[in-house]
Amino acid sequence: MLKMNVLPADTYIVINKSILSEQDRKIVIMLYQPIIGSQAVSLYFTFWSYLDKNELFSEEWTHHHLMTNMGIKLDEIIEAREKLEAIGLLKTYVKKENVNNFVYEMYAPLIPTEFINNPILGITLYNNVGKKEYEKIITYFKLPKINLKEYEDITVLFSEVFDVKAKDTILTDSEFRSRQTRKLNIISKIDLSGILGLLPEEYLNVRSITQDTKDLLYKLSYIYNLDDDNLLEVIRNSITEKCTLDKRKLREQARKLYEFEHSGSLPSLIYKNQPEYLRNKVGDTSKRAKIIYTFETTSPYTFLASKYKGGKVPLSEVKLLEYLAIDLELKPGVINVVIDYILRINNNKLTKNFVITVAAQFKKSGVETVEDAMKLAEKEYKSRNTKKEKKEIKKPEWFHQKIEKNEAKEEEKEELSKLLEEFR
Repeated sequence: MLKMNVLPADTYIVINKSILSEQDRKIVIMLYQPIIGSQAVSLYFTFWSYLDKNELFSEEWTHHHLMTNMGIKLDEIIEAREKLEAIGLLKTYVKKENVNNFVYEMYAPLIPTEFINNPILGITLYNNVGKKEYEKIITYFKLPKINLKEYEDITVLFSEVFDVKAKDTILTDSEFRSRQTRKLNIISKIDLSGILGLLPEEYLNVRSITQDTKDLLYKLSYIYNLDDDNLLEVIRNSITEKCTLDKRKLREQARKLYEFEHSGSLPSLIYKNQPEYLRNKVGDTSKRAKIIYTFETTSPYTFLASKYKGGKVPLSEVKLLEYLAIDLELKPGVINVVIDYILRINNNKLTKNFVITVAAQFKKSGVETVEDAMKLAEKEYKSRNTKKEKKEIKKPEWFHQKIEKNEAKEEEKEELSKLLEEFR
């Protein structure tokens, strides 16, 4: 991908490649915003507002004007733009001159059913908002069900109302506006061609595999973290009697394999980063801000793996991360703080019961941001040290007993004096 610097003086125009409606605003806010964050959504709506009255294209503007209008820095605009591109809402073109000119093409968001059924977007939304909020979103977009069993369909046909007569042919060569969306593009680590090459032709007809099926395989490998061997197993278990691949079986087999290897869990958050909307604002360069940034931009698995300095994370500790992410529904950045805190106070050991106890405290405290998690950890650390300082040293049972005073006899005193003389 071409990366290039953008200057405030560089110009741009916005072109609408789709038909946008007010319903799309709700879709972007409810489905896309939890993934890409509020700044990216704000940029999308700003571009939308720049379109002319027919919502076709905008005037030419400078990026300085965009910075002033949105009240954010240029690097924040670029970051927001890249998120819109990555999730399929925007495409960017540039013409290099003394003053570079950019073209931003806007695309419509996916309709709710397409978004939810997308194996990457649906799972990512679930991971970012949690089970309860996810169910609320699903309910909002569901159609109401009405029982029509006792009703009769009396809808008339087109031919019953209109009489079609031959007239001059209307030219249809011109391109009409239509609703256009962009596919979600990902860079997969799997070698799909190599995997398919391992299967005999009489077992699987590779020529029958469409581009849509290949896209699905890439997405499944991404969201379920499948390697080449895992994906080969999924494909083998999804081949039909006609030597073709069943898309429904591919989804089922990928999910079953993941659940088998992860104790029945769905794709977890241990490979994900802190959601954008829960991160600190960019700009602070203090040491603490850098630590917060690390916790926010590193997945729990990667963070824990870094402690092993190249070694493999034990399965027991991977399951601990999954428990924190799925069962306790802690945010990825908060999990990082919990893990770091426990390793520091527990001699670099992640004892299961102790981890769960500490994590449960963070959950009960309603902590969602890294900064709040660090404050709670610091508070607990100080509390532990204070308790240690105040803890009394265990005293012998006789410590508080009253000792009766007995006077020594004269003979005993003389004998004691003789003993002391021997040590002088």
